[in-house]
Amino acid sequence: MDSLITAAARALAAGDPLGALKRVALRDDPPALALRGIAMAQLGDLVRAKALLRSAARAFGPREAVARARCVVAEAEIALVSRDLGWPAKALDAAWATLKAHGDHVNAALARHLAIRRLLLIGRLDEAEHALAELDPAPFPPASRVAHELVVAGIEMRRLRTKTARAALARAARAARDADIPALTAEVESASLVLNTPAARLIARGEERLLLLEEVEALLASEALVVDACRYVVRNAGTVVSLATRPVLFALARALGEAWPADVPRSTLLARAFRAKHADESHRARLRVEIGRLRVELRTLADVSATKQGFALVPHRAREVVVLAPPVDEQHAAVLAFLADGESWSSSALAIALGASPRTVQRALDSLAAADKVQWFGRGRARRWMTPPVAGFPTILLLPGPLPSD
Repeated sequence: MDSLITAAARALAAGDPLGALKRVALRDDPPALALRGIAMAQLGDLVRAKALLRSAARAFGPREAVARARCVVAEAEIALVSRDLGWPAKALDAAWATLKAHGDHVNAALARHLAIRRLLLIGRLDEAEHALAELDPAPFPPASRVAHELVVAGIEMRRLRTKTARAALARAARAARDADIPALTAEVESASLVLNTPAARLIARGEERLLLLEEVEALLASEALVVDACRYVVRNAGTVVSLATRPVLFALARALGEAWPADVPRSTLLARAFRAKHADESHRARLRVEIGRLRVELRTLADVSATKQGFALVPHRAREVVVLAPPVDEQHAAVLAFLADGESWSSSALAIALGASPRTVQRALDSLAAADKVQWFGRGRARRWMTPPVAGFPTILLLPGPLPSD
């Protein structure tokens, strides 16, 4: 590389995109195009950055496989930031293999971290942990160590292991200081806010209070019977009963958990489970059937006893029954939780992350937009949805993926 390209690359590595553009803004050779693309990405013009990187990748010759692979990795990072989860993951895997084969270990590590971050967004935690275990961060430069520790912290928070998450964030903060790049320091500080922001609501004996993530961890490790409205499961002492595919049964379980130790009138259960304003005999018959099914599902944890007015939850071993709910009760809470990260999402990316159909997600977005809770920009396939971060509404508990005891 010539001196201007070298100087621009060093400026980018130090987090100075304007300094890099001063050196290569008027050049259109492949290395300059690639550096301009990365600089534009750092400045926030992702559309222009993607176009420049694709032009650079096409311009590099067949013998410049490493340079093309670096362009692919940079484009993958732009896709991740812009929440384009449909970007071809196989292209990133091929770029990683090329970089690793040619000894470019720093960029190969970046490619793996990007792949792992994508796995986190779509809730594939086991695969993310397996891929992360293959990386040794010791030889990484400070900036790469920041990326590594942020991925570690992301996994640990989703697993509800807050102590190890805090340790990873502390290591990330030290590496960010060593790198002396303000953007990295800001990213670490933003990630650390999740641990100090209410992550859920505890509903017990008619009272509610907000819980931090570490308090949620302590609750799930306790002896209480927890009706988890974030994961749609009922759990106690390591035994987990999933009702994620049984919405009526979960609605009944939540109503019984919120009222415990009191019973719940049949009219209330009919309204909660079936939304029946005027119940008739068919509704009451269906309620008896669903209560019977709930008894079968919860037989290892609790019984559902009939009372004069309705039904009550009777745990077998637990002395306390609580409900763990999202910090905000909202019909489309999962969609809002993803949008609360402050990034702009396409409806197709949200569908991938949520494991829902694109049409279902689009209906949810339209409903939220009508209520002025989200906003959009762009047209057609370029349309993106976003909302300012909602105070007290992190995404950790609503992201798909199992907890340690699941």
